[in-house]
Amino acid sequence: MTHELIQTLVFTGVLTGIALLTYLKCRDHGRSDNDSNREYFLAGGSLTWLFVAGSITLTNLSTDQLVGMNGNQMILLAVWELAGFVGLLVLAKIFLPVYYRNQCTTTTELLEKRYQSKHLRAAVSMLFLFINVFVFQPAVIYTGALFMLSMTGVDFDLIVVAAAFAVVGAAYAVVGGLRAVAVSDTYGGIIVFIMGLLVVWLALDAIRFDFSGIPAERLTLLGDSDSPVPWHTLLTGMILIQIFYWSTNQTITQRAMAAPSVKEAQKGVYAAALVRVLLVPPMVVIPGVVAYKLYGDIGDAAYGQIVGDLMPSALSGAFAAAIAAAVLSSFNSMVNASAAMYVCDFHQRFINPKPKVARLSGVMTTIFVIIAIGMVPVYAQADSIINLLQELWGLISMPILACFTVGLLFTGVDHRAALIALATGVLGYACLIWLWMPLHYIHMMCLTFFFCVGFALLINRFVFRGRAQFAGLHQFQ
Repeated sequence: MTHELIQTLVFTGVLTGIALLTYLKCRDHGRSDNDSNREYFLAGGSLTWLFVAGSITLTNLSTDQLVGMNGNQMILLAVWELAGFVGLLVLAKIFLPVYYRNQCTTTTELLEKRYQSKHLRAAVSMLFLFINVFVFQPAVIYTGALFMLSMTGVDFDLIVVAAAFAVVGAAYAVVGGLRAVAVSDTYGGIIVFIMGLLVVWLALDAIRFDFSGIPAERLTLLGDSDSPVPWHTLLTGMILIQIFYWSTNQTITQRAMAAPSVKEAQKGVYAAALVRVLLVPPMVVIPGVVAYKLYGDIGDAAYGQIVGDLMPSALSGAFAAAIAAAVLSSFNSMVNASAAMYVCDFHQRFINPKPKVARLSGVMTTIFVIIAIGMVPVYAQADSIINLLQELWGLISMPILACFTVGLLFTGVDHRAALIALATGVLGYACLIWLWMPLHYIHMMCLTFFFCVGFALLINRFVFRGRAQFAGLHQFQ
Protein backbone atom coordinates (compact mmCIF):
# COMPACT_ATOMS: atom_id res chain seq x y z
CA MET A 1 0.00 0.00 0.00
CA THR A 2 1.49 3.33 -1.09
CA HIS A 3 2.06 6.23 1.29
CA GLU A 4 -0.34 8.43 -0.69
CA LEU A 5 -3.05 5.79 -0.47
CA ILE A 6 -2.62 5.57 3.32
CA GLN A 7 -2.92 9.35 3.62
CA THR A 8 -6.08 9.31 1.53
CA LEU A 9 -7.63 6.50 3.57
CA VAL A 10 -6.86 8.26 6.87
CA PHE A 11 -8.23 11.55 5.54
CA THR A 12 -11.40 9.91 4.30
CA GLY A 13 -11.77 7.78 7.41
CA VAL A 14 -11.56 10.72 9.82
CA LEU A 15 -14.11 12.82 7.94
CA THR A 16 -16.40 9.83 7.51
CA GLY A 17 -16.10 9.12 11.23
CA ILE A 18 -17.14 12.69 12.07
CA ALA A 19 -20.12 12.41 9.72
CA LEU A 20 -21.14 9.04 11.20
CA LEU A 21 -20.86 10.25 14.80
CA THR A 22 -22.88 13.33 13.87
CA TYR A 23 -25.60 11.16 12.34
CA LEU A 24 -25.75 8.88 15.36
CA LYS A 25 -26.00 11.86 17.71
CA CYS A 26 -28.70 13.63 15.70
CA ARG A 27 -30.85 10.73 14.52
CA ASP A 28 -32.76 10.47 17.79
CA HIS A 29 -34.15 13.97 17.39
CA GLY A 30 -37.42 13.94 15.51
CA ARG A 31 -37.77 16.02 12.37
CA SER A 32 -41.56 16.37 12.46
CA ASP A 33 -41.14 19.99 13.50
CA ASN A 34 -38.34 20.60 11.03
CA ASP A 35 -40.16 23.53 9.44
CA SER A 36 -40.16 25.63 12.59
CA ASN A 37 -37.51 28.30 12.96
CA ARG A 38 -36.55 27.09 16.42
CA GLU A 39 -36.05 23.48 15.33
CA TYR A 40 -34.12 24.20 12.14
CA PHE A 41 -32.08 27.24 13.15
CA LEU A 42 -31.81 26.75 16.93
CA ALA A 43 -31.69 22.94 17.10
CA GLY A 44 -34.96 22.94 19.01
CA GLY A 45 -33.14 24.49 21.99
CA SER A 46 -31.38 21.18 22.63
CA LEU A 47 -27.66 22.04 22.54
CA THR A 48 -25.89 21.24 25.80
CA TRP A 49 -23.04 23.45 26.98
CA LEU A 50 -20.44 21.12 25.44
CA PHE A 51 -21.84 21.50 21.93
CA VAL A 52 -22.37 25.24 22.40
CA ALA A 53 -18.69 25.61 23.34
CA GLY A 54 -17.46 23.27 20.62
CA SER A 55 -19.45 24.91 17.84
CA ILE A 56 -18.56 28.48 18.88
CA THR A 57 -14.87 27.59 19.08
CA LEU A 58 -14.54 25.78 15.78
CA THR A 59 -16.79 28.18 13.90
CA ASN A 60 -14.26 30.89 14.68
CA LEU A 61 -11.11 28.79 14.31
CA SER A 62 -10.50 27.93 10.68
CA THR A 63 -7.87 28.35 7.99
CA ASP A 64 -8.43 32.10 7.82
CA GLN A 65 -7.21 32.16 11.44
CA LEU A 66 -4.52 29.47 11.21
CA VAL A 67 -3.15 30.62 7.86
CA GLY A 68 -3.88 34.35 8.16
CA MET A 69 -2.66 34.97 11.71
CA ASN A 70 0.40 32.76 11.36
CA GLY A 71 1.03 34.60 8.09
CA ASN A 72 1.82 37.77 10.02
CA GLN A 73 4.64 35.80 11.71
CA MET A 74 4.49 37.67 15.01
CA ILE A 75 3.25 36.92 18.54
CA LEU A 76 1.32 40.19 18.49
CA LEU A 77 -1.64 38.70 16.61
CA ALA A 78 -2.49 36.62 19.70
CA VAL A 79 -3.99 39.85 21.05
CA TRP A 80 -7.07 39.23 18.89
CA GLU A 81 -7.66 35.89 20.60
CA LEU A 82 -6.92 37.17 24.11
CA ALA A 83 -9.31 40.08 23.62
CA GLY A 84 -11.90 37.58 22.42
CA PHE A 85 -12.06 36.31 26.01
CA VAL A 86 -13.59 39.65 27.03
CA GLY A 87 -16.01 39.56 24.11
CA LEU A 88 -17.28 36.13 25.13
CA LEU A 89 -17.79 37.24 28.73
CA VAL A 90 -19.86 40.18 27.50
CA LEU A 91 -21.95 37.76 25.42
CA ALA A 92 -22.54 35.50 28.42
CA LYS A 93 -23.31 38.15 31.03
CA ILE A 94 -24.99 40.92 29.05
CA PHE A 95 -26.41 39.83 25.70
CA LEU A 96 -27.50 36.22 26.27
CA PRO A 97 -30.01 37.02 29.05
CA VAL A 98 -31.61 39.63 26.78
CA TYR A 99 -31.75 37.29 23.76
CA TYR A 100 -33.35 34.52 25.81
CA ARG A 101 -35.79 36.86 27.55
CA ASN A 102 -36.96 38.11 24.14
CA GLN A 103 -37.00 34.58 22.62
CA CYS A 104 -34.90 35.64 19.64
CA THR A 105 -34.10 33.35 16.71
CA THR A 106 -31.72 35.87 15.15
CA THR A 107 -29.75 38.59 16.88
CA THR A 108 -31.43 41.16 14.64
CA GLU A 109 -34.85 40.13 15.97
CA LEU A 110 -33.86 41.93 19.16
CA LEU A 111 -33.57 45.17 17.19
CA GLU A 112 -37.12 44.82 15.88
CA LYS A 113 -38.43 44.30 19.40
CA ARG A 114 -36.48 47.25 20.84
CA TYR A 115 -37.19 49.71 18.02
CA GLN A 116 -40.55 48.28 16.90
CA SER A 117 -39.30 48.22 13.31
CA LYS A 118 -38.92 45.30 10.94
CA HIS A 119 -37.18 47.65 8.52
CA LEU A 120 -34.24 48.33 10.82
CA ARG A 121 -34.01 44.60 11.52
CA ALA A 122 -33.90 43.91 7.76
CA ALA A 123 -31.30 46.62 7.13
CA VAL A 124 -28.89 45.27 9.75
CA SER A 125 -29.50 41.72 8.57
CA MET A 126 -28.71 42.79 5.01
CA LEU A 127 -25.32 44.08 6.15
CA PHE A 128 -24.59 40.83 7.97
CA LEU A 129 -25.62 38.84 4.90
CA PHE A 130 -23.40 40.93 2.64
CA ILE A 131 -20.32 40.44 4.78
CA ASN A 132 -21.04 36.72 5.26
CA VAL A 133 -21.79 35.87 1.65
CA PHE A 134 -19.30 38.12 -0.13
CA VAL A 135 -16.45 38.26 2.40
CA PHE A 136 -16.17 35.50 4.97
CA GLN A 137 -17.66 32.49 3.20
CA PRO A 138 -15.39 32.79 0.15
CA ALA A 139 -12.40 33.65 2.36
CA VAL A 140 -12.86 30.46 4.40
CA ILE A 141 -13.05 28.08 1.46
CA TYR A 142 -10.23 29.92 -0.34
CA THR A 143 -7.81 29.69 2.57
CA GLY A 144 -8.85 26.09 3.19
CA ALA A 145 -8.23 25.09 -0.40
CA LEU A 146 -4.95 27.02 -0.55
CA PHE A 147 -3.62 25.37 2.57
CA MET A 148 -4.74 21.90 1.55
CA LEU A 149 -3.00 22.17 -1.80
CA SER A 150 0.19 23.64 -0.35
CA MET A 151 0.38 20.97 2.34
CA THR A 152 -0.34 17.93 0.18
CA GLY A 153 1.24 19.07 -3.07
CA VAL A 154 -1.72 17.61 -4.96
CA ASP A 155 -2.12 19.03 -8.45
CA PHE A 156 -5.72 20.22 -8.30
CA ASP A 157 -7.33 23.44 -9.38
CA LEU A 158 -7.86 25.67 -6.32
CA ILE A 159 -11.42 26.50 -7.36
CA VAL A 160 -12.32 22.81 -7.51
CA VAL A 161 -11.06 22.18 -3.97
CA ALA A 162 -12.80 25.31 -2.66
CA ALA A 163 -16.03 24.22 -4.34
CA ALA A 164 -15.77 20.78 -2.72
CA PHE A 165 -15.46 22.40 0.71
CA ALA A 166 -18.46 24.60 -0.01
CA VAL A 167 -20.72 21.78 -1.20
CA VAL A 168 -19.89 19.36 1.63
CA GLY A 169 -20.12 22.09 4.27
CA ALA A 170 -23.46 23.27 2.96
CA ALA A 171 -24.78 19.69 3.03
CA TYR A 172 -24.50 19.61 6.83
CA ALA A 173 -26.44 22.84 7.13
CA VAL A 174 -29.16 21.84 4.65
CA VAL A 175 -29.75 18.26 5.79
CA GLY A 176 -29.41 18.62 9.55
CA GLY A 177 -29.89 22.29 10.38
CA LEU A 178 -28.02 23.81 13.30
CA ARG A 179 -28.03 20.60 15.35
CA ALA A 180 -25.94 18.72 12.78
CA VAL A 181 -23.71 21.76 12.32
CA ALA A 182 -22.99 22.12 16.04
CA VAL A 183 -22.43 18.41 16.65
CA SER A 184 -20.08 18.02 13.68
CA ASP A 185 -18.24 21.18 14.79
CA THR A 186 -17.60 19.71 18.23
CA TYR A 187 -16.37 16.33 17.02
CA GLY A 188 -14.21 17.99 14.37
CA GLY A 189 -12.89 20.40 16.98
CA ILE A 190 -11.34 17.58 18.97
CA ILE A 191 -9.26 16.58 15.93
CA VAL A 192 -8.39 20.19 15.12
CA PHE A 193 -7.03 20.94 18.59
CA ILE A 194 -5.07 17.70 18.83
CA MET A 195 -3.39 18.28 15.49
CA GLY A 196 -3.05 22.05 15.91
CA LEU A 197 -1.30 21.74 19.26
CA LEU A 198 0.92 19.01 17.79
CA VAL A 199 2.03 21.51 15.14
CA VAL A 200 2.90 23.99 17.90
CA TRP A 201 5.03 21.38 19.67
CA LEU A 202 6.77 20.30 16.47
CA ALA A 203 7.50 23.92 15.57
CA LEU A 204 9.01 24.69 18.97
CA ASP A 205 11.02 21.48 18.90
CA ALA A 206 12.39 22.37 15.46
CA ILE A 207 14.11 25.45 16.91
CA ARG A 208 14.79 23.73 20.25
CA PHE A 209 12.58 26.29 21.98
CA ASP A 210 15.18 28.94 21.10
CA PHE A 211 13.73 32.22 19.78
CA SER A 212 17.09 33.96 19.44
CA GLY A 213 17.64 35.67 16.13
CA ILE A 214 13.98 36.65 15.77
CA PRO A 215 13.46 40.44 15.86
CA ALA A 216 12.06 41.70 19.16
CA GLU A 217 9.06 43.32 17.46
CA ARG A 218 7.90 39.86 16.37
CA LEU A 219 8.01 38.53 19.93
CA THR A 220 6.04 41.19 21.77
CA LEU A 221 2.37 41.52 22.68
CA LEU A 222 2.67 45.31 22.71
CA GLY A 223 2.92 46.51 19.13
CA ASP A 224 4.29 49.90 18.20
CA SER A 225 2.43 52.38 16.01
CA ASP A 226 3.64 50.73 12.78
CA SER A 227 2.53 47.20 13.74
CA PRO A 228 -0.74 45.53 12.67
CA VAL A 229 -2.14 45.99 16.20
CA PRO A 230 -0.59 49.02 17.97
CA TRP A 231 -0.79 48.77 21.76
CA HIS A 232 -2.97 51.86 22.05
CA THR A 233 -5.73 50.26 19.97
CA LEU A 234 -6.34 47.98 22.97
CA LEU A 235 -7.66 51.08 24.72
CA THR A 236 -10.03 52.14 21.94
CA GLY A 237 -11.60 49.91 19.30
CA MET A 238 -10.30 46.43 20.12
CA ILE A 239 -12.84 45.62 22.84
CA LEU A 240 -15.68 47.09 20.77
CA ILE A 241 -14.68 44.84 17.87
CA GLN A 242 -14.78 41.83 20.16
CA ILE A 243 -18.17 42.75 21.61
CA PHE A 244 -19.59 43.10 18.12
CA TYR A 245 -18.13 39.84 16.85
CA TRP A 246 -19.04 37.60 19.77
CA SER A 247 -22.29 39.21 20.93
CA THR A 248 -24.18 40.43 17.85
CA ASN A 249 -22.77 38.31 15.01
CA GLN A 250 -25.43 35.75 14.08
CA THR A 251 -22.88 33.15 12.96
CA ILE A 252 -21.41 32.98 16.47
CA THR A 253 -24.31 33.93 18.72
CA GLN A 254 -26.78 31.52 17.11
CA ARG A 255 -25.02 28.59 18.80
CA ALA A 256 -25.39 30.15 22.24
CA MET A 257 -29.07 30.88 21.56
CA ALA A 258 -29.74 27.18 20.90
CA ALA A 259 -29.33 25.84 24.44
CA PRO A 260 -32.33 24.74 26.58
CA SER A 261 -31.74 27.60 29.02
CA VAL A 262 -29.68 30.73 29.43
CA LYS A 263 -27.67 29.06 32.21
CA GLU A 264 -26.71 26.17 29.93
CA ALA A 265 -25.79 28.62 27.18
CA GLN A 266 -23.62 30.64 29.57
CA LYS A 267 -21.75 27.50 30.64
CA GLY A 268 -20.93 26.81 27.00
CA VAL A 269 -19.76 30.36 26.39
CA TYR A 270 -17.55 30.31 29.51
CA ALA A 271 -15.97 27.07 28.30
CA ALA A 272 -15.37 28.60 24.86
CA ALA A 273 -13.77 31.62 26.55
CA LEU A 274 -11.31 29.41 28.44
CA VAL A 275 -10.38 27.58 25.26
CA ARG A 276 -9.97 30.94 23.53
CA VAL A 277 -7.45 32.23 26.04
CA LEU A 278 -5.57 29.00 26.86
CA LEU A 279 -5.37 26.91 23.67
CA VAL A 280 -6.04 29.06 20.61
CA PRO A 281 -3.30 31.76 20.93
CA PRO A 282 -0.31 29.41 20.58
CA MET A 283 -1.93 27.69 17.59
CA VAL A 284 -2.36 30.91 15.62
CA VAL A 285 1.01 32.60 16.24
CA ILE A 286 3.80 30.23 17.28
CA PRO A 287 4.11 28.26 14.00
CA GLY A 288 4.31 31.54 12.10
CA VAL A 289 7.03 32.96 14.35
CA VAL A 290 9.03 29.74 14.07
CA ALA A 291 8.59 29.87 10.30
CA TYR A 292 10.19 33.33 10.34
CA LYS A 293 13.28 31.92 12.03
CA LEU A 294 13.47 28.95 9.68
CA TYR A 295 12.48 30.52 6.34
CA GLY A 296 12.30 34.29 6.75
CA ASP A 297 9.32 36.50 5.94
CA ILE A 298 7.13 34.24 3.79
CA GLY A 299 3.70 35.63 4.73
CA ASP A 300 0.59 33.47 4.39
CA ALA A 301 2.68 30.50 3.22
CA ALA A 302 4.19 30.17 6.73
CA TYR A 303 1.73 27.73 8.26
CA GLY A 304 1.63 25.41 5.26
CA GLN A 305 5.43 25.40 5.04
CA ILE A 306 5.81 24.48 8.72
CA VAL A 307 3.27 21.70 8.51
CA GLY A 308 4.64 20.32 5.27
CA ASP A 309 8.20 20.18 6.62
CA LEU A 310 7.62 19.08 10.22
CA MET A 311 4.47 17.00 10.34
CA PRO A 312 5.32 13.25 10.33
CA SER A 313 4.15 11.72 7.07
CA ALA A 314 2.15 9.12 8.98
CA LEU A 315 -0.02 11.90 10.44
CA SER A 316 -0.41 14.04 7.35
CA GLY A 317 -3.72 12.44 6.43
CA ALA A 318 -5.12 13.09 9.90
CA PHE A 319 -3.91 16.69 9.83
CA ALA A 320 -5.48 17.24 6.42
CA ALA A 321 -8.74 15.90 7.85
CA ALA A 322 -8.45 18.30 10.80
CA ILE A 323 -8.02 21.25 8.45
CA ALA A 324 -10.93 20.06 6.36
CA ALA A 325 -13.07 19.76 9.51
CA ALA A 326 -12.20 23.34 10.50
CA VAL A 327 -13.07 24.66 7.05
CA LEU A 328 -16.33 22.71 6.90
CA SER A 329 -17.25 23.89 10.39
CA SER A 330 -16.77 27.58 9.64
CA PHE A 331 -18.48 27.37 6.27
CA ASN A 332 -21.50 25.36 7.36
CA SER A 333 -21.97 27.67 10.34
CA MET A 334 -21.90 30.73 8.12
CA VAL A 335 -24.35 29.40 5.54
CA ASN A 336 -26.72 28.21 8.26
CA ALA A 337 -26.62 31.63 9.92
CA SER A 338 -27.06 33.37 6.57
CA ALA A 339 -30.06 31.20 5.76
CA ALA A 340 -31.54 31.97 9.19
CA MET A 341 -31.22 35.71 8.61
CA TYR A 342 -32.77 35.54 5.15
CA VAL A 343 -35.67 33.31 6.19
CA CYS A 344 -36.46 35.02 9.52
CA ASP A 345 -35.53 38.63 8.80
CA PHE A 346 -36.58 39.00 5.16
CA HIS A 347 -38.79 36.25 3.80
CA GLN A 348 -41.07 35.79 6.78
CA ARG A 349 -41.32 39.51 7.48
CA PHE A 350 -41.94 40.76 3.93
CA ILE A 351 -42.88 37.87 1.60
CA ASN A 352 -44.46 34.84 3.27
CA PRO A 353 -44.83 34.51 7.05
CA LYS A 354 -45.19 30.72 6.87
CA PRO A 355 -42.75 29.29 4.30
CA LYS A 356 -41.41 25.76 4.23
CA VAL A 357 -38.34 26.59 6.25
CA ALA A 358 -36.15 23.61 5.36
CA ARG A 359 -36.82 23.93 1.63
CA LEU A 360 -36.36 27.71 1.53
CA SER A 361 -33.17 27.42 3.58
CA GLY A 362 -31.85 24.86 1.09
CA VAL A 363 -32.54 27.14 -1.86
CA MET A 364 -30.86 30.12 -0.25
CA THR A 365 -27.88 28.02 0.87
CA THR A 366 -27.39 26.90 -2.74
CA ILE A 367 -27.35 30.53 -3.87
CA PHE A 368 -24.88 31.48 -1.12
CA VAL A 369 -22.58 28.60 -2.10
CA ILE A 370 -22.53 29.65 -5.76
CA ILE A 371 -21.64 33.23 -4.80
CA ALA A 372 -18.90 32.10 -2.40
CA ILE A 373 -17.26 29.91 -5.05
CA GLY A 374 -17.45 32.73 -7.58
CA MET A 375 -15.69 35.11 -5.16
CA VAL A 376 -12.70 32.83 -4.49
CA PRO A 377 -10.49 34.29 -7.29
CA VAL A 378 -10.90 37.76 -5.74
CA TYR A 379 -9.36 36.62 -2.46
CA ALA A 380 -6.49 34.95 -4.26
CA GLN A 381 -5.19 38.48 -4.96
CA ALA A 382 -5.03 39.61 -1.29
CA ASP A 383 -1.63 40.22 0.33
CA SER A 384 -2.78 39.31 3.87
CA ILE A 385 -6.10 37.58 4.34
CA ILE A 386 -6.50 38.25 8.06
CA ASN A 387 -5.73 41.98 7.81
CA LEU A 388 -8.12 42.32 4.86
CA LEU A 389 -10.94 40.59 6.75
CA GLN A 390 -10.49 42.73 9.86
CA GLU A 391 -10.56 45.94 7.85
CA LEU A 392 -13.69 44.89 5.94
CA TRP A 393 -15.44 44.08 9.22
CA GLY A 394 -15.12 47.77 10.01
CA LEU A 395 -17.58 48.64 7.26
CA ILE A 396 -20.49 47.19 9.21
CA SER A 397 -19.34 46.30 12.72
CA MET A 398 -19.36 49.64 14.52
CA PRO A 399 -22.58 51.02 12.93
CA ILE A 400 -24.35 47.75 13.81
CA LEU A 401 -22.97 47.70 17.36
CA ALA A 402 -24.13 51.30 17.75
CA CYS A 403 -27.68 50.27 16.79
CA PHE A 404 -27.65 47.52 19.41
CA THR A 405 -26.17 49.85 22.02
CA VAL A 406 -28.72 52.62 21.50
CA GLY A 407 -31.58 50.11 21.37
CA LEU A 408 -30.53 48.41 24.60
CA LEU A 409 -29.54 51.44 26.64
CA PHE A 410 -32.28 53.85 25.60
CA THR A 411 -36.02 53.90 25.03
CA GLY A 412 -37.91 56.38 22.89
CA VAL A 413 -35.47 56.29 19.95
CA ASP A 414 -37.15 56.38 16.53
CA HIS A 415 -36.01 53.55 14.27
CA ARG A 416 -35.45 56.04 11.47
CA ALA A 417 -32.79 57.78 13.54
CA ALA A 418 -31.01 54.46 13.97
CA LEU A 419 -31.30 53.74 10.23
CA ILE A 420 -29.79 57.11 9.32
CA ALA A 421 -26.94 56.62 11.77
CA LEU A 422 -26.38 53.10 10.43
CA ALA A 423 -26.17 54.25 6.80
CA THR A 424 -24.00 57.25 7.66
CA GLY A 425 -21.61 55.08 9.65
CA VAL A 426 -21.19 52.53 6.86
CA LEU A 427 -20.64 55.17 4.18
CA GLY A 428 -18.33 57.21 6.41
CA TYR A 429 -16.12 54.25 7.23
CA ALA A 430 -16.04 53.24 3.55
CA CYS A 431 -14.66 56.71 2.74
CA LEU A 432 -12.06 56.28 5.46
CA ILE A 433 -10.91 52.95 4.04
CA TRP A 434 -10.66 54.01 0.43
CA LEU A 435 -9.98 57.74 0.58
CA TRP A 436 -8.38 58.92 3.81
CA MET A 437 -7.40 57.01 6.97
CA PRO A 438 -5.82 59.52 9.39
CA LEU A 439 -5.51 56.99 12.23
CA HIS A 440 -5.13 53.23 12.55
CA TYR A 441 -8.31 51.53 11.36
CA ILE A 442 -9.04 50.16 14.87
CA HIS A 443 -9.00 53.72 16.25
CA MET A 444 -11.28 54.79 13.41
CA MET A 445 -13.68 51.97 14.24
CA CYS A 446 -13.92 53.30 17.78
CA LEU A 447 -14.62 56.82 16.54
CA THR A 448 -17.20 55.44 14.11
CA PHE A 449 -19.02 53.68 16.95
CA PHE A 450 -19.30 56.74 19.17
CA PHE A 451 -20.21 58.92 16.20
CA CYS A 452 -23.07 56.57 15.26
CA VAL A 453 -24.39 56.44 18.84
CA GLY A 454 -24.29 60.22 19.21
CA PHE A 455 -25.65 60.87 15.72
CA ALA A 456 -28.62 58.54 16.29
CA LEU A 457 -29.54 60.33 19.52
CA LEU A 458 -29.14 63.77 17.91
CA ILE A 459 -31.23 62.85 14.87
CA ASN A 460 -33.85 61.36 17.16
CA ARG A 461 -34.05 64.58 19.20
CA PHE A 462 -33.80 67.32 16.59
CA VAL A 463 -35.25 65.70 13.46
CA PHE A 464 -37.89 63.28 14.78
CA ARG A 465 -38.58 65.23 18.01
CA GLY A 466 -38.13 62.14 20.15
CA ARG A 467 -36.90 62.08 23.72
CA ALA A 468 -34.55 59.22 24.45
CA GLN A 469 -34.64 57.89 27.99
CA PHE A 470 -31.79 55.91 29.54
CA ALA A 471 -33.18 52.41 30.22
CA GLY A 472 -30.74 51.47 32.95
CA LEU A 473 -28.42 48.49 33.34
CA HIS A 474 -30.73 46.34 35.48
CA GLN A 475 -32.25 44.80 32.32
CA PHE A 476 -29.02 42.85 31.70
CA GLN A 477 -29.12 41.05 35.04
